[in-house]
Amino acid sequence: MSLPDAHGLTRDEWRAALTAWGEPAYRLDQLLEWLYARRAPAWDAMSNLPRALRQRLSATWSLRSLELVTRQASGDATQKFLWRLTDGALIESVLIPASPALYGEASDRHTLCVSTQVGCAYGCRFCASGLEGWRRNLRPEEIVQQVLAVEQWHAARERHEPALATTDPRSRVVSNLVIMGMGEPLANYDHLLKALRILNAPWGGNIGARKITISTSGLVPQIRRLAGEPEQFRLAISLHGATDAVRDRLMPVNRKYPLRELVAACEHYLEHKGRVITLEYLLLEGVNDAPDHARALVQVAARLRAKVNLIPYNRVEGLPWQQPATSVQEAFYKLLVSGGIQATLRREKGADIDAACGQLRLRSERSETRS
Repeated sequence: MSLPDAHGLTRDEWRAALTAWGEPAYRLDQLLEWLYARRAPAWDAMSNLPRALRQRLSATWSLRSLELVTRQASGDATQKFLWRLTDGALIESVLIPASPALYGEASDRHTLCVSTQVGCAYGCRFCASGLEGWRRNLRPEEIVQQVLAVEQWHAARERHEPALATTDPRSRVVSNLVIMGMGEPLANYDHLLKALRILNAPWGGNIGARKITISTSGLVPQIRRLAGEPEQFRLAISLHGATDAVRDRLMPVNRKYPLRELVAACEHYLEHKGRVITLEYLLLEGVNDAPDHARALVQVAARLRAKVNLIPYNRVEGLPWQQPATSVQEAFYKLLVSGGIQATLRREKGADIDAACGQLRLRSERSETRS
Protein backbone atom coordinates (compact mmCIF):
# COMPACT_ATOMS: atom_id res chain seq x y z
CA MET A 1 0.00 0.00 0.00
CA SER A 2 1.41 3.39 -1.00
CA LEU A 3 2.16 6.02 1.61
CA PRO A 4 0.09 9.23 1.82
CA ASP A 5 1.76 12.20 0.18
CA ALA A 6 3.36 14.97 2.22
CA HIS A 7 1.86 17.75 0.09
CA GLY A 8 -1.65 16.90 1.26
CA LEU A 9 -1.09 18.02 4.87
CA THR A 10 -1.92 21.39 6.39
CA ARG A 11 0.32 23.24 8.82
CA ASP A 12 -1.84 22.12 11.75
CA GLU A 13 -1.60 18.50 10.63
CA TRP A 14 2.19 18.77 10.38
CA ARG A 15 2.38 20.43 13.79
CA ALA A 16 0.37 17.63 15.37
CA ALA A 17 2.57 14.95 13.78
CA LEU A 18 5.86 16.57 14.79
CA THR A 19 4.60 17.28 18.30
CA ALA A 20 3.55 13.65 18.69
CA TRP A 21 7.10 12.65 17.71
CA GLY A 22 8.58 14.96 20.35
CA GLU A 23 10.22 17.27 17.82
CA PRO A 24 10.98 20.89 18.81
CA ALA A 25 8.57 23.54 17.51
CA TYR A 26 11.08 25.10 15.10
CA ARG A 27 11.22 21.89 13.05
CA LEU A 28 7.80 22.76 11.64
CA ASP A 29 9.03 25.88 9.83
CA GLN A 30 12.15 24.08 8.64
CA LEU A 31 10.10 21.26 7.17
CA LEU A 32 7.58 23.52 5.45
CA GLU A 33 10.35 25.65 3.96
CA TRP A 34 11.85 22.54 2.38
CA LEU A 35 8.49 21.38 1.06
CA TYR A 36 7.30 24.65 -0.48
CA ALA A 37 9.93 27.40 -0.63
CA ARG A 38 12.75 25.08 -1.67
CA ARG A 39 10.53 22.42 -3.25
CA ALA A 40 12.79 19.60 -2.08
CA PRO A 41 12.62 16.55 -4.36
CA ALA A 42 13.50 14.04 -1.61
CA TRP A 43 13.61 13.77 2.18
CA ASP A 44 17.39 13.35 2.15
CA ALA A 45 17.73 16.79 0.55
CA MET A 46 16.47 18.41 3.78
CA SER A 47 19.97 18.86 5.12
CA ASN A 48 19.18 20.75 8.33
CA LEU A 49 16.79 18.06 9.57
CA PRO A 50 18.29 15.25 11.68
CA ARG A 51 18.82 11.98 9.85
CA ALA A 52 16.51 10.15 12.25
CA LEU A 53 13.69 12.59 11.50
CA ARG A 54 14.24 12.33 7.76
CA GLN A 55 14.07 8.54 8.02
CA ARG A 56 10.86 8.73 10.02
CA LEU A 57 9.32 11.15 7.54
CA SER A 58 10.34 8.89 4.65
CA ALA A 59 8.72 5.89 6.33
CA THR A 60 5.46 7.79 6.93
CA TRP A 61 4.89 10.00 3.89
CA SER A 62 5.90 9.91 0.27
CA LEU A 63 7.40 12.97 -1.40
CA ARG A 64 6.20 12.61 -4.96
CA SER A 65 6.45 14.79 -8.01
CA LEU A 66 4.08 14.45 -10.93
CA GLU A 67 5.51 12.57 -13.89
CA LEU A 68 5.81 14.85 -16.91
CA VAL A 69 4.60 12.90 -19.93
CA THR A 70 4.96 15.69 -22.44
CA ARG A 71 5.08 19.45 -22.71
CA GLN A 72 3.91 21.59 -25.60
CA ALA A 73 5.19 25.13 -26.10
CA SER A 74 3.13 27.59 -28.12
CA GLY A 75 4.49 30.35 -30.27
CA ASP A 76 2.96 32.81 -27.78
CA ALA A 77 4.96 31.15 -24.93
CA THR A 78 1.97 29.32 -23.46
CA GLN A 79 3.17 26.02 -21.98
CA LYS A 80 0.94 22.97 -21.72
CA PHE A 81 1.92 20.12 -19.41
CA LEU A 82 0.56 16.58 -19.48
CA TRP A 83 1.13 14.79 -16.16
CA ARG A 84 0.78 11.12 -15.24
CA LEU A 85 -0.55 10.34 -11.77
CA THR A 86 0.47 7.35 -9.67
CA ASP A 87 -2.51 5.32 -10.93
CA GLY A 88 -1.59 6.04 -14.56
CA ALA A 89 -4.31 8.64 -15.14
CA LEU A 90 -3.43 11.75 -17.16
CA ILE A 91 -4.20 15.37 -16.30
CA GLU A 92 -3.23 18.74 -17.76
CA SER A 93 -2.00 22.11 -16.54
CA VAL A 94 -1.46 25.20 -18.70
CA LEU A 95 0.95 28.03 -17.91
CA ILE A 96 -0.26 31.23 -19.57
CA PRO A 97 2.34 34.00 -19.86
CA ALA A 98 1.93 37.68 -19.19
CA SER A 99 0.55 39.55 -22.16
CA PRO A 100 -1.86 42.38 -22.85
CA ALA A 101 -5.44 41.59 -23.65
CA LEU A 102 -6.77 42.61 -27.03
CA TYR A 103 -9.10 45.04 -25.29
CA GLY A 104 -8.43 45.78 -21.64
CA GLU A 105 -5.62 46.48 -19.26
CA ALA A 106 -2.16 45.03 -19.71
CA SER A 107 -1.41 41.93 -17.70
CA ASP A 108 1.69 41.26 -15.63
CA ARG A 109 0.64 37.76 -14.58
CA HIS A 110 1.94 34.28 -15.14
CA THR A 111 -1.19 32.25 -14.62
CA LEU A 112 -1.37 28.50 -14.13
CA CYS A 113 -4.59 26.78 -15.13
CA VAL A 114 -5.02 23.77 -12.83
CA SER A 115 -7.10 20.59 -13.13
CA THR A 116 -9.26 19.21 -10.32
CA GLN A 117 -10.59 15.95 -11.75
CA VAL A 118 -9.59 13.17 -14.10
CA GLY A 119 -12.11 13.78 -16.86
CA CYS A 120 -15.41 15.49 -16.20
CA ALA A 121 -18.98 14.33 -15.61
CA TYR A 122 -20.72 17.53 -16.71
CA GLY A 123 -20.50 17.04 -20.47
CA CYS A 124 -20.29 20.61 -21.76
CA ARG A 125 -20.75 20.17 -25.50
CA PHE A 126 -17.74 22.27 -26.51
CA CYS A 127 -15.18 20.76 -24.12
CA ALA A 128 -12.72 17.92 -24.64
CA SER A 129 -12.32 17.18 -20.91
CA GLY A 130 -15.50 15.14 -20.64
CA LEU A 131 -15.37 13.27 -23.94
CA GLU A 132 -14.03 10.15 -22.21
CA GLY A 133 -16.22 10.62 -19.14
CA TRP A 134 -15.30 11.14 -15.49
CA ARG A 135 -12.90 8.86 -13.62
CA ARG A 136 -12.21 10.39 -10.22
CA ASN A 137 -11.58 13.50 -8.19
CA LEU A 138 -8.02 14.65 -7.67
CA ARG A 139 -6.73 14.46 -4.11
CA PRO A 140 -5.53 17.70 -2.47
CA GLU A 141 -1.88 16.83 -3.01
CA GLU A 142 -2.47 16.16 -6.72
CA ILE A 143 -3.84 19.69 -7.10
CA VAL A 144 -0.95 21.19 -5.11
CA GLN A 145 1.62 19.14 -7.02
CA GLN A 146 0.63 20.70 -10.33
CA VAL A 147 1.89 24.06 -9.06
CA LEU A 148 5.04 22.58 -7.53
CA ALA A 149 5.82 20.55 -10.66
CA VAL A 150 5.58 23.64 -12.88
CA GLU A 151 7.83 25.53 -10.48
CA GLN A 152 10.33 22.67 -10.57
CA TRP A 153 10.23 22.71 -14.37
CA HIS A 154 10.82 26.46 -14.30
CA ALA A 155 13.79 26.12 -11.93
CA ALA A 156 15.35 23.44 -14.14
CA ARG A 157 14.84 25.66 -17.18
CA GLU A 158 16.62 28.54 -15.46
CA ARG A 159 19.55 26.26 -14.64
CA HIS A 160 19.89 25.24 -18.28
CA GLU A 161 19.22 28.73 -19.67
CA PRO A 162 21.21 31.15 -17.47
CA ALA A 163 19.82 34.19 -19.30
CA LEU A 164 16.41 33.39 -17.77
CA ALA A 165 17.72 33.00 -14.24
CA THR A 166 17.04 35.43 -11.39
CA THR A 167 19.22 36.25 -8.42
CA ASP A 168 16.70 34.61 -6.08
CA PRO A 169 17.19 30.81 -5.97
CA ARG A 170 13.59 30.46 -4.79
CA SER A 171 12.07 32.61 -7.53
CA ARG A 172 8.67 31.54 -8.79
CA VAL A 173 6.98 31.67 -12.15
CA VAL A 174 3.37 31.12 -11.04
CA SER A 175 1.82 34.34 -9.74
CA ASN A 176 -1.87 33.52 -10.31
CA LEU A 177 -4.02 30.41 -10.36
CA VAL A 178 -7.19 29.74 -12.29
CA ILE A 179 -9.02 26.59 -11.31
CA MET A 180 -10.61 25.89 -14.65
CA GLY A 181 -8.59 23.06 -16.12
CA MET A 182 -9.94 19.53 -16.50
CA GLY A 183 -13.01 18.82 -14.39
CA GLU A 184 -15.66 20.80 -12.52
CA PRO A 185 -13.82 22.31 -9.55
CA LEU A 186 -16.83 22.69 -7.26
CA ALA A 187 -17.74 19.02 -7.76
CA ASN A 188 -14.51 18.28 -5.85
CA TYR A 189 -15.21 20.93 -3.25
CA ASP A 190 -13.53 19.63 -0.08
CA HIS A 191 -10.33 18.46 -1.77
CA LEU A 192 -10.15 21.70 -3.76
CA LEU A 193 -10.55 23.95 -0.72
CA LYS A 194 -7.90 22.05 1.23
CA ALA A 195 -5.47 22.31 -1.69
CA LEU A 196 -6.16 26.01 -2.18
CA ARG A 197 -5.61 26.72 1.51
CA ILE A 198 -2.20 25.06 1.23
CA LEU A 199 -1.38 27.04 -1.93
CA ASN A 200 -2.66 30.28 -0.40
CA ALA A 201 -0.88 29.95 2.95
CA PRO A 202 2.33 31.98 3.56
CA TRP A 203 4.01 28.74 4.66
CA GLY A 204 2.82 26.93 1.51
CA GLY A 205 2.35 28.20 -2.00
CA ASN A 206 2.13 31.82 -0.78
CA ILE A 207 -0.26 32.80 -3.59
CA GLY A 208 -2.70 35.51 -2.51
CA ALA A 209 -6.36 34.52 -2.32
CA ARG A 210 -7.27 37.36 -4.66
CA LYS A 211 -4.90 35.87 -7.22
CA ILE A 212 -6.77 32.56 -7.16
CA THR A 213 -9.89 32.21 -9.31
CA ILE A 214 -12.29 29.29 -8.97
CA SER A 215 -14.38 28.61 -12.05
CA THR A 216 -17.64 26.66 -12.14
CA SER A 217 -20.12 25.71 -14.83
CA GLY A 218 -22.90 26.62 -12.41
CA LEU A 219 -23.16 24.34 -9.35
CA VAL A 220 -25.58 26.45 -7.35
CA PRO A 221 -25.32 24.81 -3.88
CA GLN A 222 -21.52 24.95 -3.94
CA ILE A 223 -21.53 28.62 -5.02
CA ARG A 224 -23.66 29.40 -1.99
CA ARG A 225 -21.34 27.35 0.21
CA LEU A 226 -18.29 29.13 -1.18
CA ALA A 227 -19.86 32.46 -0.21
CA GLY A 228 -19.54 31.40 3.43
CA GLU A 229 -15.83 30.55 3.31
CA PRO A 230 -13.42 33.00 4.96
CA GLU A 231 -10.98 33.24 2.05
CA GLN A 232 -11.34 35.92 -0.61
CA PHE A 233 -10.93 33.62 -3.59
CA ARG A 234 -12.31 35.02 -6.83
CA LEU A 235 -15.26 33.39 -8.57
CA ALA A 236 -15.71 32.90 -12.31
CA ILE A 237 -18.82 31.48 -13.93
CA SER A 238 -18.43 29.53 -17.16
CA LEU A 239 -21.57 31.07 -18.57
CA HIS A 240 -21.24 30.77 -22.38
CA GLY A 241 -24.90 31.64 -22.83
CA ALA A 242 -27.09 34.33 -21.27
CA THR A 243 -30.37 32.53 -21.93
CA ASP A 244 -31.59 29.10 -20.87
CA ALA A 245 -32.03 28.16 -24.53
CA VAL A 246 -28.34 28.63 -25.27
CA ARG A 247 -27.08 27.15 -22.01
CA ASP A 248 -29.36 24.13 -22.36
CA ARG A 249 -27.86 23.49 -25.77
CA LEU A 250 -24.28 23.81 -24.57
CA MET A 251 -24.25 22.85 -20.88
CA PRO A 252 -26.35 20.01 -19.42
CA VAL A 253 -25.82 21.43 -15.91
CA ASN A 254 -28.25 24.22 -16.83
CA ARG A 255 -31.15 21.77 -16.80
CA LYS A 256 -30.50 21.09 -13.11
CA TYR A 257 -29.57 24.65 -12.18
CA PRO A 258 -31.21 27.00 -14.73
CA LEU A 259 -30.07 30.54 -15.25
CA ARG A 260 -32.42 32.13 -12.70
CA GLU A 261 -31.06 29.86 -9.93
CA LEU A 262 -27.48 30.47 -11.02
CA VAL A 263 -27.94 34.24 -11.03
CA ALA A 264 -29.61 34.10 -7.60
CA ALA A 265 -26.66 32.10 -6.21
CA CYS A 266 -24.23 34.65 -7.67
CA GLU A 267 -26.22 37.46 -6.05
CA HIS A 268 -25.94 35.60 -2.72
CA TYR A 269 -22.19 35.32 -3.27
CA LEU A 270 -21.95 39.05 -4.00
CA GLU A 271 -23.94 39.90 -0.90
CA HIS A 272 -21.58 37.93 1.32
CA LYS A 273 -18.26 38.55 -0.42
CA GLY A 274 -18.56 41.86 -2.22
CA ARG A 275 -16.13 40.49 -4.80
CA VAL A 276 -16.52 41.09 -8.53
CA ILE A 277 -17.59 37.96 -10.39
CA THR A 278 -16.20 37.20 -13.84
CA LEU A 279 -18.46 35.72 -16.49
CA GLU A 280 -16.48 33.53 -18.87
CA TYR A 281 -18.05 33.47 -22.32
CA LEU A 282 -16.76 31.31 -25.17
CA LEU A 283 -17.66 32.79 -28.54
CA LEU A 284 -19.01 30.02 -30.78
CA GLU A 285 -19.87 30.76 -34.38
CA GLY A 286 -23.61 30.78 -35.02
CA VAL A 287 -24.43 29.61 -31.49
CA ASN A 288 -23.99 32.48 -29.03
CA ASP A 289 -22.35 35.30 -31.00
CA ALA A 290 -25.34 37.27 -32.35
CA PRO A 291 -26.30 40.81 -31.24
CA ASP A 292 -29.32 39.42 -29.34
CA HIS A 293 -26.97 37.17 -27.38
CA ALA A 294 -24.79 40.16 -26.52
CA ARG A 295 -27.80 42.15 -25.31
CA ALA A 296 -28.91 39.24 -23.11
CA LEU A 297 -25.40 39.02 -21.69
CA VAL A 298 -25.48 42.74 -20.90
CA GLN A 299 -28.61 42.18 -18.80
CA VAL A 300 -27.08 39.33 -16.79
CA ALA A 301 -23.73 41.08 -16.30
CA ALA A 302 -25.40 44.35 -15.26
CA ARG A 303 -27.58 42.57 -12.71
CA LEU A 304 -24.49 40.94 -11.16
CA ARG A 305 -22.19 43.95 -11.63
CA ALA A 306 -19.90 41.40 -13.26
CA LYS A 307 -17.10 41.76 -15.73
CA VAL A 308 -17.11 39.62 -18.87
CA ASN A 309 -14.20 37.71 -20.33
CA LEU A 310 -14.87 36.93 -23.99
CA ILE A 311 -12.87 33.95 -25.24
CA PRO A 312 -12.72 33.05 -28.94
CA TYR A 313 -13.22 29.29 -29.14
CA ASN A 314 -10.17 27.05 -29.48
CA ARG A 315 -11.01 24.32 -31.99
CA VAL A 316 -11.32 20.79 -30.55
CA GLU A 317 -10.82 17.85 -32.89
CA GLY A 318 -14.04 15.88 -33.29
CA LEU A 319 -16.34 18.67 -32.15
CA PRO A 320 -18.37 20.79 -34.61
CA TRP A 321 -17.89 24.26 -33.13
CA GLN A 322 -15.98 27.06 -34.83
CA GLN A 323 -14.56 30.41 -33.78
CA PRO A 324 -16.48 33.46 -35.07
CA ALA A 325 -14.78 35.84 -37.47
CA THR A 326 -12.72 38.59 -35.88
CA SER A 327 -15.22 41.20 -37.00
CA VAL A 328 -18.03 39.31 -35.21
CA GLN A 329 -15.95 39.06 -32.04
CA GLU A 330 -15.25 42.78 -32.08
CA ALA A 331 -18.87 43.69 -32.74
CA PHE A 332 -19.98 41.50 -29.82
CA TYR A 333 -17.41 43.14 -27.55
CA LYS A 334 -18.50 46.65 -28.56
CA LEU A 335 -22.14 45.86 -27.76
CA LEU A 336 -21.10 44.87 -24.23
CA VAL A 337 -19.06 48.03 -23.73
CA SER A 338 -21.82 50.24 -25.11
CA GLY A 339 -24.12 48.56 -22.58
CA GLY A 340 -21.88 49.69 -19.74
CA ILE A 341 -20.23 46.33 -19.10
CA GLN A 342 -16.56 45.95 -18.24
CA ALA A 343 -15.36 43.42 -20.79
CA THR A 344 -12.19 41.91 -22.17
CA LEU A 345 -11.78 40.19 -25.51
CA ARG A 346 -8.99 37.80 -24.75
CA ARG A 347 -6.17 37.13 -27.12
CA GLU A 348 -6.20 33.53 -28.26
CA LYS A 349 -3.67 31.51 -26.29
CA GLY A 350 -2.06 28.25 -27.29
CA ALA A 351 -4.17 27.51 -30.35
CA ASP A 352 -1.17 25.74 -31.89
CA ILE A 353 -0.66 23.36 -28.93
CA ASP A 354 -4.03 21.76 -28.11
CA ALA A 355 -4.54 24.39 -25.40
CA ALA A 356 -8.27 23.83 -24.92
CA CYS A 357 -8.97 21.80 -21.78
CA GLY A 358 -8.48 18.07 -22.22
CA GLN A 359 -7.25 18.06 -25.81
CA LEU A 360 -3.72 16.87 -25.10
CA ARG A 361 -4.88 14.24 -22.61
CA LEU A 362 -7.53 12.96 -25.02
CA ARG A 363 -5.08 12.75 -27.89
CA SER A 364 -2.49 10.97 -25.71
CA GLU A 365 -4.95 8.46 -24.24
CA ARG A 366 -6.33 7.55 -27.65
CA SER A 367 -2.80 7.15 -28.98
CA GLU A 368 -1.87 4.86 -26.06
CA THR A 369 -5.06 2.82 -26.62
CA ARG A 370 -4.23 2.34 -30.29
CA SER A 371 -0.68 1.35 -29.40
